[in-house]
Amino acid sequence: MKMRVHSALVLGILLASAVLRAGGGTPSKALLVLSKTDRTLSIVDPVSLTVIASMPSGPDPHEVVASADGKFAYISNYGGGVYNTITVVDLVEQKTLPAVDLGPLRGPHGLVFAGGKVWFTAEAAKVIGSYDPAAKKIDWVLGTGQNRTHMIYVSEDLKRIVTSNVSSATMTIIEKSAGGGRGGGPGRGPGGPPQVDWDETVVAVGRGAEGFDVSPDGKELWAANAQDGTISILDFAGKKVVQTLAADVTSANRLKFTPDGKRVFVSTLNGPDVSIFDAATRALVKRVKVGRGAAGILMQPDGSVAYVACTPDDYVAIISLQSLEVTRHIPAAFKQPDGLAWAAR
Repeated sequence: MKMRVHSALVLGILLASAVLRAGGGTPSKALLVLSKTDRTLSIVDPVSLTVIASMPSGPDPHEVVASADGKFAYISNYGGGVYNTITVVDLVEQKTLPAVDLGPLRGPHGLVFAGGKVWFTAEAAKVIGSYDPAAKKIDWVLGTGQNRTHMIYVSEDLKRIVTSNVSSATMTIIEKSAGGGRGGGPGRGPGGPPQVDWDETVVAVGRGAEGFDVSPDGKELWAANAQDGTISILDFAGKKVVQTLAADVTSANRLKFTPDGKRVFVSTLNGPDVSIFDAATRALVKRVKVGRGAAGILMQPDGSVAYVACTPDDYVAIISLQSLEVTRHIPAAFKQPDGLAWAAR
């Protein structure tokens, strides 16, 4: 009897997988959409806006990133600290692969793919780390000492990392330095290269700091403070707050610069609008109605549109970066969409 039940379960999983993958080949440029309720990752054709395929995402999916070659997606299974996995999806074969087990590093959330590695936050463990897909192992971990280390940014040269720490109301700016030796000089392992050290600067911002972004020119960091409804603007090089905007973005979730760096979009979970600010003047440009609330924001790399995950309304809104109007919706194929990513091969 046990063998029959097991066989039926396996057959059911295979049939479900076949149904999810029935849409066709993955386009060379694709929009990735996470569904919290369905626990799926959907591949969407950005031209036709059709869902090509949907694969299991693991429990409580929150953020997703694609590898630099666009072949794989990595999904944080958050659970507020309950889960400790990053789900891996083969975007070409359209199938879910074995998950990365983070061990005691629970509550993975923010994700970035840089330097051939997956960089992540582990909120419950108060750390950040990196996973090497080639070696299939976690190769680096660093503690922040801050509460709810949530989102992460990694510079292209891998020398600067930023995290938002929601419950501590802080941003942590982490910079690589050659240190660890006596007298302040670079240290060396036995017969090895100089040891790498990291300097952490903790900057106080507003309450509930979560969504943030670094300007394309690398000069400013903007952080949306969900509880205060403000935006903290930091001089990135000086590592200090230079201005706080009374932005009226209570329940802010994500903040993103447009690719040209001229405007800043802020989504709010409990509000009907996406707020758009002029990055130079700091002035509110427009509030665009998208539904009953919004979470993930993704800028299409060519600077033509922004995708906004409207979680309560079960759709993704598309905002033209020229007209600053909602031009289309991706058909209601998701339940509670949240994390968004772009995959290009």
